[in-house]
Amino acid sequence: MSDKKDSNSKLVAENRRARFDYQLEDVIEAGIQLLGSEVKSLRVGRINIAESYASPERGGIYLINANIPEYPGANRFNHEPKRPRKLLLKQREINKLMQGVEREGRTIVPLKLYFNDRGIAKIAIALAKGKKSHDKREATKDRDWKRDQSRLLRQRG
Repeated sequence: MSDKKDSNSKLVAENRRARFDYQLEDVIEAGIQLLGSEVKSLRVGRINIAESYASPERGGIYLINANIPEYPGANRFNHEPKRPRKLLLKQREINKLMQGVEREGRTIVPLKLYFNDRGIAKIAIALAKGKKSHDKREATKDRDWKRDQSRLLRQRG
């Protein structure tokens, strides 16, 4: 997945906390298996991925604890809001993620969910290593120093 923002993609949800709590290693774009009422709820912009994670289960990778609220117009054909949703990945990517989780003790964290230029729901996930509290303090200190540095450079000229 490229770092530059695609002009045609529509961002639905972003997990900003992931960059603070985890050291991100490999970022992968995955499809997500959704029901019709879930897609309609996403198009309205209703999802919470802040508390969610991905887990290897039954030979695939599943998004756990992502909350997509029920769509009011779907009445009796609605979905369960916090059901596990299968991520659509190539077998090579699944094996890489499973190896990272099982052998190296990494976590699979969702970063953002969006619709691509063809209108298909995609999720950016990352293999991540948890940060300790002193790492978080150091990252905050570095970020503050960069901000002060740019402010000083703007003032000088």
